[in-house]
Amino acid sequence: MIKIGIDAMGGDYAPLEAIKGASLSKNAFPDVQIVLYGDEKIIKDIAASESQSLDGMTIVHCTETIEMGEHPVKAIASKRDSSIFRGFVDLAAGQIQGFLSAGNTGAMLVGSIQILKSIEGVDRPSLLTTVPKPSGNHGIVLDVGANADNKPEHLQQFALLGSIYAEAILKISSPKVGLVNIGEEDEKGSILSRAANQLLRNTQQIDFIGNIEGREIFSDKHDILVCDGFTGNVMVKIIEGFYYTLVKRGVQDDFLDTLNFKNHGGGLILGVKAPVVVGHGISKAPTFVKMVELVKNSIESDFCSKVGEAFSILRSKNADQNNG
Repeated sequence: MIKIGIDAMGGDYAPLEAIKGASLSKNAFPDVQIVLYGDEKIIKDIAASESQSLDGMTIVHCTETIEMGEHPVKAIASKRDSSIFRGFVDLAAGQIQGFLSAGNTGAMLVGSIQILKSIEGVDRPSLLTTVPKPSGNHGIVLDVGANADNKPEHLQQFALLGSIYAEAILKISSPKVGLVNIGEEDEKGSILSRAANQLLRNTQQIDFIGNIEGREIFSDKHDILVCDGFTGNVMVKIIEGFYYTLVKRGVQDDFLDTLNFKNHGGGLILGVKAPVVVGHGISKAPTFVKMVELVKNSIESDFCSKVGEAFSILRSKNADQNNG
């Protein structure tokens, strides 16, 4: 039985939508045991008033909640009985095998790094999102906000993390990696992108295809787009804003519908010792189900162990190059 923790108090519609999502997940995945973290009385009262069954679920009572606007580091440090903090403590101790929240993204990142810890060799855990392709396939963009400032070595690690995710979770064989840049030529771009381009070309564990311009985000030329977190976050927010603008104008299109975050669930934090998924703050029950499914797939594919093995090889190769 897989045990997955849900932060019942995180998100704009918490805890109702988290409870509904947990109930749907329990029915969709009989081999998953759901553990809800949050105020037990509030969870039970709302479940009763909304006719939501909590049968088969465990509730870990927490007296505190990290709100969306709180400073992540301060909140993790001071709110030791919050649903997010308690969830990470249990995850690090092996009491649950994965954890998810639609709450404070910064607190989830801080908890992942400070409590759960990074896999050895991963300097900067990364947050990814998926992007749809006209062909019906999906690609990956990372980092999309966990790291605003990066070195070339960090982008190399993002490329490897994305490649492992594409193979293990999306079942893409030999995924193609592109570097987001302002031109296709290797010499184009900032100091960071030029140095990262050369580093990625010399990384044997990935299939690097070169620079990719912004207009190719949705193309089938690549499976993985790598960029610093600042660029990735801006890119994702532009896509999100464009989607809502067209929807408000009454535009209807099948491909446009694939840009709706509700169809994708949350994003996996890559590079930490167990599966952690962060969802959009306005997530509702069906999105929680997709988040549970992502955590479940990550556990069953042994994703974190594969990352550990790959980074052990990368460290060895980089050490050999530096010594040479």
